[in-house]
Amino acid sequence: MKLSKWILSSGLLVCLAISLPVSAERIKDLVNVQGVRSNQLIGYGLVVGLDGTGDQTQQTPFTVQSIVSMLGQLGVNLPPGTNLQLRNVASVMVTATLPAFAAPGQYIDVTVSSMGNAKSLRGGTLLMTPLKGIDNQVYAVAQGSLVIGGAGASSAGSSVQVNHLGAGRISAGAIVERAVPTVLGQGEYIHLELRDTDFTNARRIVETINSRYPRGTATALDGRVIQVRAPMDNTQRVTFISMIEDLDIAPSLAAAKVIINARTGSVVMNRMVTLEPSAVAHGNLSVIINTQPIVSQPGPFAQRGETVVVPQSQIEVRSEEGNLMLLPGSASLADVVKALNAIGATPQDLLAILQALKAAGSLRAELEII
Repeated sequence: MKLSKWILSSGLLVCLAISLPVSAERIKDLVNVQGVRSNQLIGYGLVVGLDGTGDQTQQTPFTVQSIVSMLGQLGVNLPPGTNLQLRNVASVMVTATLPAFAAPGQYIDVTVSSMGNAKSLRGGTLLMTPLKGIDNQVYAVAQGSLVIGGAGASSAGSSVQVNHLGAGRISAGAIVERAVPTVLGQGEYIHLELRDTDFTNARRIVETINSRYPRGTATALDGRVIQVRAPMDNTQRVTFISMIEDLDIAPSLAAAKVIINARTGSVVMNRMVTLEPSAVAHGNLSVIINTQPIVSQPGPFAQRGETVVVPQSQIEVRSEEGNLMLLPGSASLADVVKALNAIGATPQDLLAILQALKAAGSLRAELEII
């Protein structure tokens, strides 16, 4: 009897283990709720209190104009033609992101970036700056002390700098003054938008929701938008969306893709990339220029002449021929990396090789150059 119970329990555990989704993800990691979005804000302001590292006002007239305008609003009227030579003020652009459902009185972070020729914003304080949206309405006001993630020093023509000194952040540096209305759906429906268009994921999300709720609750409108019937009461709708976001699905495998950054030479592949049998020959052409100074002196008993330094250059062109190498077909990313490493090409060389393999039909992946 005990043995039969143990066998039954073991069988149930095996069934449960088999039924568990492999590499499951929550729906909230794959979709966004339509209408729930953030908004970008921007503003122009002044940073004061710099230690002589601000804008050179002769080359940045807009800084002087801003100072004169600000002082006029504060009741300080400067005589016409006043020549201001300030080194502790810098003109900046202030940017921020207004999150969804942000209410007046809440704080948001801001980023402050120099737009003139200031050497550093370290130690500066941002004066009250209105932040506007695309509709030219003020949604937040920023002010506070900057935090710069770099450091620098200079003396007697020598300087050293760590990281960037022309931009910084103010944590909780802006107060929201106006809210953006956010509507959770239209009528009895809400819409879920996949972050990446995928018909398989759209189908699986619909099946998962309909298996939990009455059939017909979810409908895929296309490969990106899913329409879901939700309660009309706003409180119940929030709870309903939360429960849907916590549902797990097994997402489809990503498409084979190779990302190439032509500026940095970075090459990134996902695990779906495969390679058909192909042959590759790659050669490098290098130009070597060697310049050496030679001292030229006048001959003996010369009446006139002077000693000069004449540069003498030697130019050499070297061509490194590449052998024709056979790349076998591969079924995994590890084999692809091993085959490409066998060529002995640098990351910059891989840019041309991968493009050629794609054109020849040997690279089974989408090639994206950024």
